[in-house]
Amino acid sequence: MKTIFSAILMVVFAMGIHAQNRLENAKKQASDNKELILLNFSGSDWCIPCIKLHKNIIGSDEFKKLETDNVVVYINADFPRNKKNQLSPELKKENASLADQYNPKGIFPYTILLNSDGKILKSWEGLPSENATVFVREIRDIKDNQKL
Repeated sequence: MKTIFSAILMVVFAMGIHAQNRLENAKKQASDNKELILLNFSGSDWCIPCIKLHKNIIGSDEFKKLETDNVVVYINADFPRNKKNQLSPELKKENASLADQYNPKGIFPYTILLNSDGKILKSWEGLPSENATVFVREIRDIKDNQKL
C-alpha cells in the first residue's frame, strides 16, 4: 500500500513539474547563454493573424538567425482547434499554464519578449505591424540594451 501511494505521489509531482518544463528550460538556457525568451501564443489552425505571423516573421530566415545567434530562445504556446492538430495532453496543460501566467486575456496572436527571469520586456498584441527585418532588429536592440 505504501508503494502504491508513493508511486501516485511521484506521478502527480512529475505532472506538476512538467507543466512549466519548456519555460524553465528556456529560462536556464537563456541565463546560461545570455539570451532572451520569445513566447508566442497562437492558434495555428484557426487564427489568420497567427498563421501570417508564423509565415512572414517566425518562419523567416532573419528570425531563425535570432535562434542560431543565441539572441532568443523561442517557445510557441499553440492552441489548435482541429482534431487532427491536437497536442499531447502534457503540452496542452503546459500551454494552458503559460497562458494563465502570461496571457490571461486570451489574445491571439500574443508575443512576449522575456528576460531569463521571465520578466516581460516587450509585448505585441495581434499581428505585429512591422516586417520580419524590423521585428528582428527590435529584438536585437532590446537584447543589446539589456544587462544580462
